[in-house]
Amino acid sequence: MKAAPVRRRGLRDARGLRVLVTGASGTFGRAICARLTGLGAHVVGLDLAPRPGDPVEVLACDITDDDRAAAAVATAVDRLGGLDLLVNNAGVGGPAPAELPPGAEVRRQLDINLLGAWRVTAASVPALVASRGRIVMVSSRMAAMQLPLAAAYGASKRALVAYADALRLELGTHVGVTCVYPSAVRSPIHDSTAAAGLSLEGMSSYEPLEGVVATVLRAALGRRVRRDLPTTRRGAVEFFLARHLPSVTDRIIARALAARARSGAFEGAELAAGVVGRHTETG
Repeated sequence: MKAAPVRRRGLRDARGLRVLVTGASGTFGRAICARLTGLGAHVVGLDLAPRPGDPVEVLACDITDDDRAAAAVATAVDRLGGLDLLVNNAGVGGPAPAELPPGAEVRRQLDINLLGAWRVTAASVPALVASRGRIVMVSSRMAAMQLPLAAAYGASKRALVAYADALRLELGTHVGVTCVYPSAVRSPIHDSTAAAGLSLEGMSSYEPLEGVVATVLRAALGRRVRRDLPTTRRGAVEFFLARHLPSVTDRIIARALAARARSGAFEGAELAAGVVGRHTETG
């Protein structure tokens, strides 16, 4: 029988914790897995495309497939001998203006970012309830403060938070649920947006990966379960404003978008043609 983690220095001892991390071969996932393993946790990852040199065992899994997701979770739980912590980290981004019809890109982001987490979580619930474990949802600042031209990502992350809220109500007697809200971190998740000419470089400040990982660990190992955790002080301010003074953040973002549209930042970007035209029209 697994010994209960020891609490010290404000965090539980991670030694012996049985952990499942999705998106384990990506930028966030590899770093999270490495840190938890370094602290003595037993970690198994899931990823669509495991990479050589992953710091933990990563099972190949398409979390958009109901049966494969459930089977991969069952395999992971069997290899770990149970489950104490699930980190729903898998996520993708991409260009998706809200004014255009939802196509394959929108469906892809919703299926991975929201439904993928839902599938993996549902398959993990029995083991987490048995261990009185925790779930950490890696959401996004955009769950509270939407940026333009990326409607699918924001919608999927806001919906992920709503799903976490429902889980908390249903499982809260036995399982802790925390949402973590990173801002922008330099990673390949931004590549497709940049390739479409929709980079929002001037509208978002990048933060270090290390702070995101530290916040995930705080959510996973903290003495008490936290409901929501931004990853930086600036993020905490943005989160507060977006929740309590949304009209203020709307005005700030709208001004930044107008400046970028008028400066030619979206020149040649077909998906931004409507935004550019509305901000540069005369008469």
